[in-house]
Parts: sequence; structure tokens; C-alpha cells
Amino acid sequence: MYRFTLFTSALALAAGTAHGADDELLVFDYSGFEDPEFHQPYVAAHGDSPAFSFFGDEEEAFQKIVGGFRADVTHVCAGSVNKWVEAEIVEPWDTGLIPTFADLDADLVGSEIAPGDAAFFIPTDFGSTAIAYNPDEVPEDAVQTLEVFNDPAYAGRLSIPDNVDDAYALAYLAVGVTDWTTATDEEFEAASDWLRGVHNNLRTYWVDVAELTQLMATGEVLVAWAWNEVFPALVEEGLPAGFEREPAEGSSLWLCGYVNMADGPGSEEKAYDYLNALLDPVSTEPLLVSGFGHANRSGMGAFSQEELAASGLEAIDAPVLAQLPLPVAVREKHSEEFERIKAGF
Repeated sequence: MYRFTLFTSALALAAGTAHGADDELLVFDYSGFEDPEFHQPYVAAHGDSPAFSFFGDEEEAFQKIVGGFRADVTHVCAGSVNKWVEAEIVEPWDTGLIPTFADLDADLVGSEIAPGDAAFFIPTDFGSTAIAYNPDEVPEDAVQTLEVFNDPAYAGRLSIPDNVDDAYALAYLAVGVTDWTTATDEEFEAASDWLRGVHNNLRTYWVDVAELTQLMATGEVLVAWAWNEVFPALVEEGLPAGFEREPAEGSSLWLCGYVNMADGPGSEEKAYDYLNALLDPVSTEPLLVSGFGHANRSGMGAFSQEELAASGLEAIDAPVLAQLPLPVAVREKHSEEFERIKAGF
């Protein structure tokens, strides 16, 4: 995929606003998700897409909201949900107004995201993070373990994301933790020590898929902890590409979706229309083509495992760490330690 990415593609696009003809709904989002193919039922019902305003990352979005910016719905990833809830800037969705709610993948919904009736976050899109590698230079055996990131044979030609959630997902898996919501202080220290050891082996911390694809194209990076969209991006460029989701320790799964902003200035009815359009099975194929899994179980079920594998989203037989929401204090602890590690401490 790398037409755009969930976390960082808009870093070069200042948080501006693109207005559709329907200005009764303002969606605060990552650049690229304004693609009408992702919400065709909304366009059919209202004649145009809603208005969009863009941000580069979720901390920027959060600060803008608490600073007084008003939107109707916002696209966030699961790790941020608790922070937004605690800040009282979002309100629960009424799942009774979401016809496809019962058809959402249960692995993406979970009690951590929608406890009881308090569904503050509705998942819409997801992806995997695993080992992208150059099979011409790296034997398949080498990527059967996450310890490849400690392998001196690849020192200086390794990369992991400059993203705290992805980095700690990797580190927890490496030390045997597959549920970071129950990680102990000792497991956090072990994961941090593992990241600290890997730090000296890295060529760089990659920021977006375009950067990583270029690094792998030139051979500067041979092995990376990468989002699934890296794999089809490399294939599309005709470059040697492997994507190993089944190392012994496992790989991770991230998910994103939408929160309903408290006191949104637009139409609440249209907020539900927009969410329902995204969740409709007709949105599965355009999302998948762009490298995103779709939360709609039946929509994804229409594609073969071979088709899903082309996007790095096939079913696997290995441990999976789901990047579910963490308590705010825990995520802040991760962030602070990750910054120390990147600084060499």
C-alpha cells in the first residue's frame, strides 16, 4: 500500500481542511482517508463526501481538540482511546444505530474497546506488523525469530518504526509477552532492555512506509519491523520482498477506528451515516487494495487467503499481540522510556 499510511503520511501535509459539498459533518482524519471509495454509501445518500480536516499524528490531533478545535468524528488507533476518553472529549457510540456492529470481527472489538454499552471506539481498519526482509540477502531461516534484530550479521542494516506502540509490541513479543495489557513491571523492564540492546544494531528508526521502502530498495536496510503495507509496496516496485508474520515469538496486529466527538458541531445522524458507510462490506475491497484490513468480518470473508496474503493480512499460525488500548499511565511510561532508548540511554 503506500498511497498513504495510518500513522505518518500526513506529516508533510499540514493540518488543513478539505471541504466537500456536505458541510454538515466534519471528519478529523489522516490524509488519504477522504477517498470517496471508502465511504460510497454516504456519498450515495448525501450527494458528496463530508468535510475533512487532517492531522499528522494522534498527539497533534489530541492537542488541537483540547485546544478548542471542534469536529464530529475522529480517526484514532486503539492505543489512544483511553487518553481521549479520560479527557472527556468523546462520547459513546450507540451500537444500536450501527447495523453491522454484530458483524464486526470479535477479535477487533473486545471488552477492552467496547465494555458493555460504552462503545467509545468502533474499529474500522487494521493491519499487521511483522518482519519485512530482502530474501536475496537474508535467508528465510534468519527471520524465523525476532532475534534477527540482535544478529550481528545485519548490524547497521536493520530498522524498526519510530512509533512507541509498534516498538513495544515487538519488544514484548521478543521477551515472550503476547498480551501487553497484563504485562508486569518486570516484563516492561525486560522489553525495554531488549529494545535498548537492539538500538545499537539499527540503521535508523523509520518514520513512514515511503522512507522504509526507499531504504530497502537501496539495500541500506535488509530487515525491518514493518507494517503490512510495506510488502505490497516493495512488490509493486519490483523489489525483492519477504514478509514473515510467523517467527517463533509471533507478530502484532494494530487497529484503528473512529470516536464520536462530544459536542460535535455537525449532524449526529450523518456521523452514524459516515461510520456505517465505512463499515459496509462494499468498503472492504477499496480498503484492502490500499493495504488496510476491514473490521467487517463478512467483507473480509469474501477474499481468499491468497488475496489477503498479498496484503500481508492472511490467517497465521503464530502468537499475535493485539495492540489494544493501554491505561494512559502505562502508555506514557512506554513513551518516556522509548524516547530515552532512542537517545542512547
